[in-house]
Amino acid sequence: MKKIGILFGQENSFPQAFIDRVNEKKVNGIIAEPVSIDNVMQAVPTEYAVIIDRISQDVPFYRAYLKNAAIGGAAVINNPFWWSADEKFFNNALAVNVGVAVPKTVILPSHSRPDDTNENSFRNLKFPFDWDGIFKYIGFPAYMKPHSGGGWKSVYRLERADELFARHSETGQLVMMLQEEIQFTEYFRCYCLGGDNVHIMQYEPRNPHHLRYVTEGGPVSKALLDKVRAGVIKLNKALGYDFNTVEFAVRDGIPYAIDFCNPAPDADVNSVGQSNFDWIVENAANMAISRAKAHKDGKMNLTWGTFITRQMGAVKSGSTEPKKPLTKSTTITTSMTPASSSMSASPKKGRGRPKLSFTATPTEAPKAKAAAATKAVAAPKPKAKPKAAPKPKAKPKAAPKPKATPKPKAAPKPKAAPKPKASPKPKASPKPKAAPKPKASPKPKAAPKPKATPKPKAAPKPKATPKPKAAPKPKTKPKAAPKPKAAPKPKATPKPKAKPKAAPKPKASPKPKAAPKPKAAPKKAAPAKPKAAPKPKAAATTKATTAPAAADKAKS
Repeated sequence: MKKIGILFGQENSFPQAFIDRVNEKKVNGIIAEPVSIDNVMQAVPTEYAVIIDRISQDVPFYRAYLKNAAIGGAAVINNPFWWSADEKFFNNALAVNVGVAVPKTVILPSHSRPDDTNENSFRNLKFPFDWDGIFKYIGFPAYMKPHSGGGWKSVYRLERADELFARHSETGQLVMMLQEEIQFTEYFRCYCLGGDNVHIMQYEPRNPHHLRYVTEGGPVSKALLDKVRAGVIKLNKALGYDFNTVEFAVRDGIPYAIDFCNPAPDADVNSVGQSNFDWIVENAANMAISRAKAHKDGKMNLTWGTFITRQMGAVKSGSTEPKKPLTKSTTITTSMTPASSSMSASPKKGRGRPKLSFTATPTEAPKAKAAAATKAVAAPKPKAKPKAAPKPKAKPKAAPKPKATPKPKAAPKPKAAPKPKASPKPKASPKPKAAPKPKASPKPKAAPKPKATPKPKAAPKPKATPKPKAAPKPKTKPKAAPKPKAAPKPKATPKPKAKPKAAPKPKASPKPKAAPKPKAAPKKAAPAKPKAAPKPKAAATTKATTAPAAADKAKS
């Protein structure tokens, strides 16, 4: 039994109508159903011979699933590999290549920088962009639309340049196309199934979405319809789409392809209308059944357009165009070892894994090999001149001079910079530890002899000894830290403060006042000479008395 599956998203009318129509035909050995996925194992074939894809453009997981299914032999409609690579701007270039008229179109950088980029990512772009040249080429009115996308999302009609800049600022990271407006007299939207089965519908893109398909349009000449049909087939044969729509705007009798990258085109009965819906359901069912009948196990059952097959044929023949029709050995179709119909989660070696029977080996390669062979034959000649070769070897000796360039390697001398590590000499700074000599400062204790108490005033200098307190820095050097602990001894210096209390003893110095005993000397004053002597004594006494008085004042 061969299964036809349909993978879909939010649409409702077409998927079920398609399934029902396939099953109503009651083709022996073929049934249709919605695709059901519960696991995806690499290179393991699916249970479907044909899968109609209506949603993978919006769900990356489905796209990966379909590529894996295609490797396993499923005929995926449309080819997920090509669909992943295609976009509208390339479509236009391909249309020109195959002789289908398209509007003048340019591509624009996105307004916002893509994630993980900065101004350096765009150094190949000239600023400002050549807007004047673009506007002259395209003209106004014009249309701006995403270079890849559909559903008439982010499509703008522009009248002026300033309007373009305003609208472009709304597009974020989208890459946009600017396209000339075709002032048309007729407009068509065409279904194309299987590459050559065409259904032309009159269409009015300026109407609301649900009113765009014209059911009662005016008459159209057969010649014009033939041109449209021929253009549709050319494009789909080149692109390789099995299920697509193409839009044409007719100006001066020439159909211009406007939009022809729609591999999951609208097929809802509420928008396309009943008659168009019936056509697409019937013909899609017929195409799927035909592909299921033609399906071959163990082969890649995808459709590839002439754009690809011609390139592969060119590679095979070694020319830009194939000299003869492509054969099975030169097409992109590949063969694989047959996969077991009851494959387990871990297939046996060789089962279910693609084994390509065709390798695109260009004929240029053999030529290259032949050239290599001739070079090899010619090579002996140089062997005849090997002796002369040594001279160049002498030249290479001069080359060592560049080797001298390694002098920059001498730059490692900065590595010698570690000498600053010798800076630990500051560790020698512990000499300040010798500062404990201030401990010898107790000598000032002897200073009391000069009773000139001012020296104790100098004692505050020991207070300056707090500099040793700065010694705590050495505390960062735990070993030196202990000595600062000895520093508390300067704190013991307060003892001198206690001694100043003893200083009052100098107050006892008034004992010199007892000196008045010399006053008793007057007894000897009887002699006249001593009297004269007393005068100086008196002077001394007065001076002494005045001195102590001054001393007292100083003490006070």
